[in-house]
Amino acid sequence: MRTFLVVCEQKSFTRAGGRLGRSQSAISLQVRRLEDQLGQSLLSRDPRHVVLTEHGEAFLPQARRLLRLNDDILAGLAADDVEGEVRLGAPEDFATLHLPSVLGAFARSHPRVALTVTCDLTLNLLDRLREGALDIALVKREPLGPDLGVRVWREPLVWVGLDSDIVRRDGPMPLVAAPSPCVYRKRAVAALEASGRSWRATYTSPSLAGQLAALRGGLGVSVLPREMAPDDLTILTGDLPQLQDAEIALIK
Repeated sequence: MRTFLVVCEQKSFTRAGGRLGRSQSAISLQVRRLEDQLGQSLLSRDPRHVVLTEHGEAFLPQARRLLRLNDDILAGLAADDVEGEVRLGAPEDFATLHLPSVLGAFARSHPRVALTVTCDLTLNLLDRLREGALDIALVKREPLGPDLGVRVWREPLVWVGLDSDIVRRDGPMPLVAAPSPCVYRKRAVAALEASGRSWRATYTSPSLAGQLAALRGGLGVSVLPREMAPDDLTILTGDLPQLQDAEIALIK
């Protein structure tokens, strides 16, 4: 991913290779592997210069955010010459989407560290941190709330459901969410009540997989970060209230 960003900056595989101290063919191979992983072409190549494809344009800001996240987490974990056990906590949804490659890189670069990861709701992670059961945690926080750790990620939240028909049904809005004290559940309920919409919990599960299954079954609507909205579900607009952005903070 870092190589892809340097190619975008230099607009040339050859110049990117000079910047990174690698051959043009090695740079091209790394970008090709990234494209294979994503299943999309990111760059249009010709003899003179490199141009981002439509998918490349969409991926570029995500790549920048992911690289910043990678650097922030690695710096937090390795601020000291760590060895032994490092206990990291993170919300399940964020960990599933963003952490595997970051933690894999950390494990490879710090072979003397035994990294253990616990996925839980934010308030539970904060309790574990205060109790000394975690060394470091990634938690969800309110953008306008009190400062809590160092912000490492921010992205829009969206309403998600099987299709738009579910929003037009009579009666209270059916809500699919994690149990309290989930931050996204709190955000969804606050937005609905502030707009005067009644709601009822139709499916409650701490598991992201369970929530997605309920959404695919048409059991209700939920709140997710935009990047986590699966292609087979619909991002809902229209009559639903606006949501504040999601923020992830790193706390030691």
